[in-house]
Amino acid sequence: MKKSAALFLALALLTVVRVQAYGPQGHATVGAIADRLLANTPTGAKVSALLDGYTLEEVATIPDTIKAWDRNGVDNPTAQHYFSSHPKIAEQLRAFWKANPPTNDEKSAIPNHHWFHYTDVPLAEPFEKYGDGKAGRSQWDIVHMMRYCIGVLKGTVPANNPRAITKPIAVILLAHYVGDIHQPLHVGAEYFDAQGNPANPDHVSGTFGDEGGNSLLLKLSGPAPAGASKRPKLHGFWDSDTVLANLPPLDPKMPKEERRRQEDAGEAQLATRLAQEAPKNWKLPVGVKLEDYPESWANEILPIAREAHDRLRFDHVQPKLQHGEMLAMGDAVERPMPDGLSYRKWSAEVVLNELHLAGWRLADLLKQALNGSAATSTPALSAVAPTPSMAAPEKKVAPLVIHDADVPPEAIPSSPAPR
Repeated sequence: MKKSAALFLALALLTVVRVQAYGPQGHATVGAIADRLLANTPTGAKVSALLDGYTLEEVATIPDTIKAWDRNGVDNPTAQHYFSSHPKIAEQLRAFWKANPPTNDEKSAIPNHHWFHYTDVPLAEPFEKYGDGKAGRSQWDIVHMMRYCIGVLKGTVPANNPRAITKPIAVILLAHYVGDIHQPLHVGAEYFDAQGNPANPDHVSGTFGDEGGNSLLLKLSGPAPAGASKRPKLHGFWDSDTVLANLPPLDPKMPKEERRRQEDAGEAQLATRLAQEAPKNWKLPVGVKLEDYPESWANEILPIAREAHDRLRFDHVQPKLQHGEMLAMGDAVERPMPDGLSYRKWSAEVVLNELHLAGWRLADLLKQALNGSAATSTPALSAVAPTPSMAAPEKKVAPLVIHDADVPPEAIPSSPAPR
């Protein structure tokens, strides 16, 4: 990671306490795959120019890290130092935050930038696709905001827009959102009635949501692997533990610098391996418009979100007031399954495939949006000459995750429940 990005992350560590150490690894891996696929291509050059030399790997975590500004405001003196070596990017990021500040009012005409990361399509019967109902969706959810960003890159949405999403900011957001929309619990959510039974809010009144698993504590069978969360929330497990399971295991007692070096090497190796061969069924049908890719991807992952809940039973679920909102609080307990796979093994395999898909799809999305035509094929790593972006990364500050599930409540006093 470049020193400027490392400086930002180090400064962000002073602002927000990081609860989980591996959360950003997934986003960085998606960006790194796309970097490798776009290396030495006209699209790669355009992306680099828009990002002022940053890589997609570096910027993929930014939409989470700027949540650190929620605590004291973007004009806090510490915040002014962020991205000091890239002042144009810094100025546009601050403008984006100011145009989409944290708010508790779901009916606000000015959205909260946290809302852009997810949609909460109900998972209970009758099963729905994104376009089938209204509950859990909004004009500011990830499907709509990805369309918005695509429009900015294509020029159908003016760069001078109310959301302050310029072309560089659109690339930064898409580098992150493509990863988010391939995380099952960023798309689907469980809702419960007053008796704690799963229910579809489009058909049953008085339900309470789990915010994509953020309000449910996960209980898995067997001991937790080294470095994994002992008792994570369901959402946090999918954000972090599933990615960690696809990286080489590390000794928790290893010296910090050596651990960081091996973490970086493991992430680079994973990205390189996933960039070398296209994942199965990564392309959507030819007739699907670019603007409709986000909804198609959401529909594709909803059955996985459904299975992520079907492999669990829900105990002691009841509505409780949390951060000013009534949520379904309770336990999600692993159930034995006919396939014999543990929840940890099954979810790790799912996430490995989704990271693979997301990296290839990010590269293709940027190629189409920035060149105005459908991509026929994205170059594989073996088809292009090595570049510095393909080499083993230089030593870097461990990336900071500020996914909503990881932010302490006191760090975001004006925000809704963690998302």
